[in-house]
Amino acid sequence: MTDKMKTSYAAIAAFMTKDGSIIRELMHPQVHGNRAQSLAEASVPPRSATLAHRHRLSEEIYHITAGAGRMRLDDEEFEVKPGDTVCIPPGAAHALINPHDTELRLLCCSSPAYAHEDTELLQD
Repeated sequence: MTDKMKTSYAAIAAFMTKDGSIIRELMHPQVHGNRAQSLAEASVPPRSATLAHRHRLSEEIYHITAGAGRMRLDDEEFEVKPGDTVCIPPGAAHALINPHDTELRLLCCSSPAYAHEDTELLQD
């Protein structure tokens, strides 16, 4: 196994995406050499929300690992908590809302891999 096929959390710098979430790309083809998907840890700070957005190409799977909040997915809104997993089809409008005093944290898998260019911000 090459070093590129294994990552270390401590070595990965966080950055803010277009939608306002804080991301650590745990595995991404442009960096690590995997082929068709990306895996990131995302966090939504207390009492905040991501901007409503969609991805034309990517299907995303969110798996909530800590905190709680609400998920908007097209015309639905529902509670999410640790252990919940949500599939977001390509083209579906979505946002995460964290009304609590603790961070909302999740794993996000995207296929094809996440790309800023595939993120379209929407009017709320």
